[in-house]
Amino acid sequence: MREELLINVTPREVRASLLENGVLQEVFIERASRRGLVGNIYKGKVSRVLPGMQAAFIDIGRERTAFLHASDIARPAPVDEDDYETVAAGDIAELLREGSEILVQVLKDPMGTKGARLTTYITLPSRYLVYMPKGAGVGVSTRIEDENERLRLREFAEVFSSTEEAGGFIVRTAAEGATAEALRADMLYLHKLWKVVKQQAATSRPGALVYGDLPLETRLLRDLLGADMERIRVDNEQSMQQMKQFAGTFIPELSGIIELYSANRPIFDLYGIDDEIQKALDRKVQLKSGGYLIIDQTEAMTTIDVNTGGYVGHRNLEETIFRTNLEAAQAIARQLRLRNLGGIIIIDFIDMTEAEHRFQVIQALDKNLAQDHARTQISEVSALGLVEMTRKRTRESLEHVLCQPCPTCEGRATVKTPETVCYEIYREVMRQSRQFDCQEMMVLAHLDVIELLVDEESDVVAELEIFTGRPIRLQAETLYSPEQYDVVLM
Repeated sequence: MREELLINVTPREVRASLLENGVLQEVFIERASRRGLVGNIYKGKVSRVLPGMQAAFIDIGRERTAFLHASDIARPAPVDEDDYETVAAGDIAELLREGSEILVQVLKDPMGTKGARLTTYITLPSRYLVYMPKGAGVGVSTRIEDENERLRLREFAEVFSSTEEAGGFIVRTAAEGATAEALRADMLYLHKLWKVVKQQAATSRPGALVYGDLPLETRLLRDLLGADMERIRVDNEQSMQQMKQFAGTFIPELSGIIELYSANRPIFDLYGIDDEIQKALDRKVQLKSGGYLIIDQTEAMTTIDVNTGGYVGHRNLEETIFRTNLEAAQAIARQLRLRNLGGIIIIDFIDMTEAEHRFQVIQALDKNLAQDHARTQISEVSALGLVEMTRKRTRESLEHVLCQPCPTCEGRATVKTPETVCYEIYREVMRQSRQFDCQEMMVLAHLDVIELLVDEESDVVAELEIFTGRPIRLQAETLYSPEQYDVVLM
C-alpha cells in the first residue's frame, strides 16, 4: 500500500489529506480559531463536584468547564515527588474539593454543548513511545503483530525504563524495527519534557495552558508517518522547513520524503480532494454497483442504512444482497475514516438469510477497518439484523468542523410543507381577528406559501374574509424561510 500526505496551509487554516493508493482516506482540518485541545495539559481548578455523577467540572480557562470522571483520576503515592502509582479511584468527594487545583490533560475535544473530557493520567507522546508519568510497566501496540518484534521492543523498553525515573511506557506502532538507541533517545526526551511540564505547572495560575500539543503539520509526522508513506507534499515553505526540522530530529531517515509543492494549481486539486470533501458532507453515498448508503449522524449515534438501489445482480436475490453488502462494508470503512465518525455506530445491512454470508460481510468490514488509526470494535449481527460497532472519538467529525445546523430547519433536516404553513396562518388569522380590531389583515409569507393561498387555497381565504369581516391581503417575501410568516393588522 502506497501512502501520500498532502498539506494545504493558509494563514488561518491548515488542511491535510491522507491518500492510500491515490484514494482519499482521511482529512484533518485545524483552524486558528478552533484549534483542537486533545493532548493539551492545563492547570485546572475544580469548580463543582457532583457526587451523584461521580464526576467534577474543571475550569481550564475555556468558554465551557471541562468534565472529569472519578475513573480518570490518579492519586500520587506519598513516596517522593517524582514517583507515582495508579490508585483505584474512590468516591469523587474524597478525591476532589471545590476550589482545589489539579493538573489535567484533555482526552476529548468539546463537542456540541459538551465541554472537553479530562483525565489526570497524563501521557506524553513521542515518535516511538508514549510516557505515562503516573503509570507503571511497559505495553506494546497491538498493531505490531510479530511476536518476536513485540518481545524485542518490550525488553529494550523495560531495560531502559528500569534505570530511569518511575512511570510507564507504551511502545507505539511506529517503533516496529526501531533501534535500541532510538528508543533510548525517545525515553530521555520524554523524561526531560515531563520535568519541564511539572516546573511549568508549579508556577502557572489556574486555567493556564501548561503544555500544548504540536501543530497539525508536525503532529501528523509524529502520529501517522509509517513505512508505507512515500511522499509528503506541503504548499507552504515555512511549514515545510518546520516539518523537515522536526523530522531531522526525530525521524531522520524519512526527512527526505518531505517536499515543497510550488505549482500554480492548488495542491488539493491534484486528486480532487475538495470534491471528495464535499461528497463526504452528503447524506447519500453512491456505490459503484448502483446501491447506496444513507448516513445519518446524531448526537447519540450514527446510523448507516444499506440499500441495493439500481443494482439487480446476475444470479438470485440472496447473491445480489450479499454482493451489495460486501461492497457496502468497504465503503463504510472508508466513510467512517473520511468523515471521522465516532462513538456508537449502527449499520443496517440488507438482510441475509445465509449465516456464511453474514460472517463474510462482518469479516470484510473488520478487514477494511484494519488500517483505521482510531480504535474500533465490532459486534456480531444482532437478532434484528443490525451490526453494532464503536469507533474511538477524540475530535469532531468533518461535518461538525465544516458545517452548522441549518437556520431554516434548525438541524431537523426537514421543513414544514407549504400546506402545513397555510393551516398555521389560518389559525393565526382567527386568533388575531378575535383579539384585535383592524380594517384589514395582511399575510406575509414565503413565495410557495403565497402561491398555494392564491391558487388551491383561495376558497378558504375567501371564507376567512367572510368569517372575520375583514379583507385579507397576501404578499410574498423573498427573504422569508419556508416556515416563516407574519399576520399584520392594518
